[in-house]
Amino acid sequence: MNAVFKPFLDSLIIVFIDDILVYSKSEEEHADHLRIVLGILWKQRLYAKFSKCKFWLTSVAFFGHVVSKERVVVNPQKIEVVNKWVQPSSMMKVRSFVGLFSYYRRFMKNFSSIATHWTNLTKKEIPFEWTEKCEESFQKLKTILTTTPILALPVEGKDFIVYCDASHSGLGVVLMQNKNVIAYASRQLKVHERNYPTHNLELAAVVFALKIWRHYLYGAKCEVFTDHRSLQYVFTQKDLYLRQRLSRPKPRA
Repeated sequence: MNAVFKPFLDSLIIVFIDDILVYSKSEEEHADHLRIVLGILWKQRLYAKFSKCKFWLTSVAFFGHVVSKERVVVNPQKIEVVNKWVQPSSMMKVRSFVGLFSYYRRFMKNFSSIATHWTNLTKKEIPFEWTEKCEESFQKLKTILTTTPILALPVEGKDFIVYCDASHSGLGVVLMQNKNVIAYASRQLKVHERNYPTHNLELAAVVFALKIWRHYLYGAKCEVFTDHRSLQYVFTQKDLYLRQRLSRPKPRA
């Protein structure tokens, strides 16, 4: 199906196996897009069951999310699943829960640092023991996700703001536009990063944000905020060691 719609992927259509989502900026544009998509289906002799088709929606449930004109939220059905999830009793059940929460991590600030206690239980070399700290982080993430966090959709042509923070437990970043949160992202430190001095960790957080959201930020104007003033030297120092040279953002022409 992806091959059939290849010229139009991510410009007017999203395809996953046999699910097709057509999106547009206006009703007039949507009518044109529908003609294109239905025309391709007809030409390729592919059929869509009419009873399973929905047209002219202003809000649509897709891939566990509910997407509308200006925002995206977690599908209420998934929230119900999270509410009913009981305390994991084995490594495999922890992995299932980690998988579900990781899918929605863009909705949760500092996900990695909160989940550290029970993500460690997915490692084979660590004996399974559900501690009080595991339960606290488990309930905290359930609460965060089930309060239906709302993310705004990015507006083309508008400036972005990126907030970065780092500690010896992980990296956390926030992408915003027009004072609205577009996405959260976080990750735990890699083994070699645990020996980094503070200013290198803060720089790693900036690089992490710019890489993970490059599809939003490339070609757009953005401001990056970090709480470590010493990072200013990266843009003025003539001689940088290898890690800094690899990390320093290249100025745009």
